[in-house]
Amino acid sequence: MSTQPTTKPDARDGAGSEFLAFTLGSEEYGIDILKVQEIRGYEAVTRIANAPEFIKGVINLRGIIIPVVDMRIKFNLGTPTYDQFTVVIILNIGGRIMGMVVDSVSDVTTLTPDQVKPAPEMGTAFNTEYLMGLGTVDERMLILIDIDKLMSSSEMGLIDKIAA
Repeated sequence: MSTQPTTKPDARDGAGSEFLAFTLGSEEYGIDILKVQEIRGYEAVTRIANAPEFIKGVINLRGIIIPVVDMRIKFNLGTPTYDQFTVVIILNIGGRIMGMVVDSVSDVTTLTPDQVKPAPEMGTAFNTEYLMGLGTVDERMLILIDIDKLMSSSEMGLIDKIAA
């Protein structure tokens, strides 16, 4: 009789969900790892006339033209700088592929339901409807973004409406 090594719990059994952790400015954010298709280094984008400022432009991803959103501009986090750590997270949301520019990615973190606290109400300073909550691991705090809701919001204008 062989004994299987114990595997870490996955999101399906309710024990935890995995989030890709990334930084924007001095804060750490997290998005559902299942929405992430790949992570690429930042490359030049083609600007689109009259696009909102936070849409950097488009890139050709293996023959597919995808929009690229700069989250630092979207969240008003100052003037973005592009260096060797800047990455584009390629997302697949509702069948639409899009890119999201962030300062850097750090790791994949598993959070159990008791490690996720509801986001505080912040008035008009920050729209909390796109937050799933705050994930805490030891001294670390991740701002968990509901990336589906954010990318499909009317202000983004990227996806008509995600079918529920």
